[in-house]
Amino acid sequence: MTGLLFQAFVYLCAAVVAVPVAKRLGLGSVLGYLIAGIIIGPALGLVGSETQGIQHIAEFGVVMMLFLVGLELEPSTLWTMRHRLLGLGGLQVGVTTLLVMTGSMMLGQPLSVSLAIGLVFSLSSTAIVLQTLNEKGLMKSDGGQSSFSVLLFQDIAVIPMLALIPLLALPELVQHAAEGHGGGEHGPELSLVEGLTGWQVAIVNIGAIAAVVAGGHYLSRPLFRFIAAAKLREIFTAAALLLVVAIAFLMTLVGLSPALGTFLAGVVLANSEFRHELESDIEPFKGLLLGLFFITVGTGINFSLLYENVGTVFGLTIGLMVLKAAVLLALSYAFKLRGSDRWLFTLALAQAGEFGFVLLSFTVQNAVIPVAIADLLLLVVALSMLLTPALFILFDRVVLPRMNEDQGRGADEITEKGSAIIAGMGRFGQVVNRVLKGNGYKTVVLDVSADTVDGFNRFGIRTFYGDAARPDLLQSAGLGEANLLVVAIDDMDRAVEIVKHARRERPDLHIVARARNRHYVYELYRAGADDIVRETFDSAVRASRYALESFGVHPHEAEKLVTVFVDHDRSAIRRLARLYDPEIPPFENEPYMKLASEIEKELEDTLSDGSTMHDKVKRAWLPPGSKPDREEP
Repeated sequence: MTGLLFQAFVYLCAAVVAVPVAKRLGLGSVLGYLIAGIIIGPALGLVGSETQGIQHIAEFGVVMMLFLVGLELEPSTLWTMRHRLLGLGGLQVGVTTLLVMTGSMMLGQPLSVSLAIGLVFSLSSTAIVLQTLNEKGLMKSDGGQSSFSVLLFQDIAVIPMLALIPLLALPELVQHAAEGHGGGEHGPELSLVEGLTGWQVAIVNIGAIAAVVAGGHYLSRPLFRFIAAAKLREIFTAAALLLVVAIAFLMTLVGLSPALGTFLAGVVLANSEFRHELESDIEPFKGLLLGLFFITVGTGINFSLLYENVGTVFGLTIGLMVLKAAVLLALSYAFKLRGSDRWLFTLALAQAGEFGFVLLSFTVQNAVIPVAIADLLLLVVALSMLLTPALFILFDRVVLPRMNEDQGRGADEITEKGSAIIAGMGRFGQVVNRVLKGNGYKTVVLDVSADTVDGFNRFGIRTFYGDAARPDLLQSAGLGEANLLVVAIDDMDRAVEIVKHARRERPDLHIVARARNRHYVYELYRAGADDIVRETFDSAVRASRYALESFGVHPHEAEKLVTVFVDHDRSAIRRLARLYDPEIPPFENEPYMKLASEIEKELEDTLSDGSTMHDKVKRAWLPPGSKPDREEP
């Protein structure tokens, strides 16, 4: 018991210390976990033989992550990804396997061993890449979506790989594998497909997948409604974990990838009313297990073997990453990724993946790859994963700045001018563009997503590819002549830069900007935006109006009440912006908190005082140019 508590203390202490330091240094959480593992393992020797067993448990974090990814993808969304999923993913796995296999044969390995190595190295790290893309807010970009498509195909491809590898067994290794690796230290694995013929295994596999889909669609909702009726949060959490564990166990019994099974379950439940509850319950466990997994990768690096073969291991690692990057870069051109998205896609997937540990262990058990070679390849997998955060740092600090300085090669030539410039054609920008065009105003629309630009152009809505944060491109779009700039992008830091530049160039320009939250309202206000729209504010105001109506307030009266609230809130934002300090948390900023309390009291008094409210309502319903409280208070 003492030993278990000590190990838990060591792993948690390493994570709590190393990860915040790494994040503060701009290295990212993944690299922090890996460094923590190296420190407590090879460097200090605080953990040792138990690492492999812990890693098997920690790999369940990948399974949970894919379940959460599935929850974010409706089946219709998955169908729209089919071209990238099969095209990008299939070509990446196929071409990489072929090239690695050829290289292995040139180094003297037999065909079967070379093919197995190619399969292992064709995979990338789902855990590291998705975690990092989500942390950096790059998941929705073209590069992020392309990377996700490839990773998803790779996870699916693990299934046929597991079926193929036993067929590659070397006769001279079969006897050794039977003597040294049969059964393992935990005894034989349970299996529902052991001893079955190929077609029987296929039927069982299809049945298991059908059970997951049908169970998720028909059984999960009644089950979760029954559990939710108990109103015990911990039981719902237990049920969410049970769902993931049960599906993973079923997939393991039939020889399929647990990650694939839970991903399918997530997709099936994407439209469920319990989706957000499942996300909030699973997320903490996923984060802890993924962090533990990354730590075990660091602790599992065999530095003594690395020192003995340092040239070979580093040479193979760099060679593998360069080869995979070359394949990815070629595919990015073929699938028309542009600018920074092309380099994000290329650098993000250039490593080997966590399934490499599983497949290498499987190849040894099935007498496909000799133990000595497998141990070296394990080092290559671990080292390539260890170098991946450095590639993301390279992307952030070298590629992106250069793209911002010289991205004219990829940007469209803007041949039109309009009275309004709209930066960003997502859901927010689309609505603004439709309203303006519907009322006869000419717009010039910019977006950094090539797919979005091409899609709207095919639809007949003229859209230009380019980054509105580039001063030259904004100038080409007509900044000098336009009457209005709408900043509708979801990258808030870039939005602030766009507003600052536009205000410097055009002090008279009217700027409407989208803000994610109150923090960015203040930032955009200081940058010079005239009107700032919080993403959820207007929808929340509408919900408030519906709430008032549900209590019997007449719709016309409810509309006037929320109009007073909106008017008061706009005035409050301007007053609070003067006291807001981004270096001080709002709850620790005493002048800010004092004024916020006063403003809240003013709002209560205004809404409770009929005469005052009546006066406010009268003013709020005047034409915009006549509203006295639009001026600075």
